[in-house]
Amino acid sequence: MIQTEMKKCFEEKFGAEGDIRTYFAPGRVNLIGEHTDYNGGHVFPCALTIGTYMIARKRDDRKLRFYSMNFENLGVIESSLDDFRPAEEKIWPAYPKGMMWTFEKKGYAVPFGFDILLYGNIPNGSGLSSSASVETVTGVMLRDMYGYNELTNIDIALYGQYSENNYNGVNCGIMDQFAISMGKKDNAIFLDTSNLEYVYVPCELKDCKIVLSSSNKKRGLGDSKYNQRRAECEQALADIQKVKDVKSLGALTSAEFEDIKDAVTDDICRKRAKHAVYENERTVLAVELLKAGKLEEFGKLLNQSHVSLRDDYEVTGIELDTLVEAAWECEGVIGSRMTGAGFGGCTISIVKEENVQAFIENVGKKYEDKIGYAADFYVVDVGDGPARL
Repeated sequence: MIQTEMKKCFEEKFGAEGDIRTYFAPGRVNLIGEHTDYNGGHVFPCALTIGTYMIARKRDDRKLRFYSMNFENLGVIESSLDDFRPAEEKIWPAYPKGMMWTFEKKGYAVPFGFDILLYGNIPNGSGLSSSASVETVTGVMLRDMYGYNELTNIDIALYGQYSENNYNGVNCGIMDQFAISMGKKDNAIFLDTSNLEYVYVPCELKDCKIVLSSSNKKRGLGDSKYNQRRAECEQALADIQKVKDVKSLGALTSAEFEDIKDAVTDDICRKRAKHAVYENERTVLAVELLKAGKLEEFGKLLNQSHVSLRDDYEVTGIELDTLVEAAWECEGVIGSRMTGAGFGGCTISIVKEENVQAFIENVGKKYEDKIGYAADFYVVDVGDGPARL
């Protein structure tokens, strides 16, 4: 259905002739392991069945024409392969253009422009990684259109991170792009971000569902305090390295951290480091619990993660705290926490299937009463990685 509507829209905007191809890349949610990816720790994300669809056709000149069914008011946006402006572009084509620029930088020529139509069913600004989804779908499209088949999905993930860091000016870690590029149906990915070693872990939630609650508070990563948190962690690590030979905060156990935490001279940087170390430990333990089918204990770690993100990392805010605290009061909730970078976006809750409808009603009412506008809820499944459709 989505593809049929997109094809019709593409033909209306750009014409029906030529080799028109369709691609998809999922969104992702992180089960646990937040703000650990740029600290050399572990993350535990999975791809979703919602994501970004792209229809593209190669041109015989260097022109780029973009249209998004999510931003119809912007109309067709025209650009060119001779008009790359890293860190300057603020509207959505900056993400596909960043990938084209990255391919060129990495030695993969992009000589011809494209007509591109995009549609995403990831809620915008929800923290489910719409930007990384757009980067990934663009990378898969470029690989396919130009026959760069030697590029692996891990390469595309790394290119997506490079693009977002250097073209879009967001100092993100590797998790989002990796989870999307390497997604596998019904599996989460246990990823060591220090060396990209990963294993697939069956995401068997028995009689439970994943419910995502979108705060509908709009935020942008680049202008949030995300880069500031990175800098605070880097400062903490530099202090710790004066007394211990360690490559990243993710390489420390909580016991080691407690022994040397006073080396971090700034109180705030010490709190940030504490979260990074303890959250990494929680993530490693969470994987073992999920493998062993111990869902209740797994849920408790999600709750602890939120408390740490609220108190030590200070990235939750009233909207996410309201959603999580309301979730904790609901029957059938195994665990709930904010997910993503924070400052708005989404929470993830593991909820018994029979309680999902009551959960949505109760959390929705408490949120609207306190915040003044509605949250949106998505009951999601764990999906596959990107593909040409």
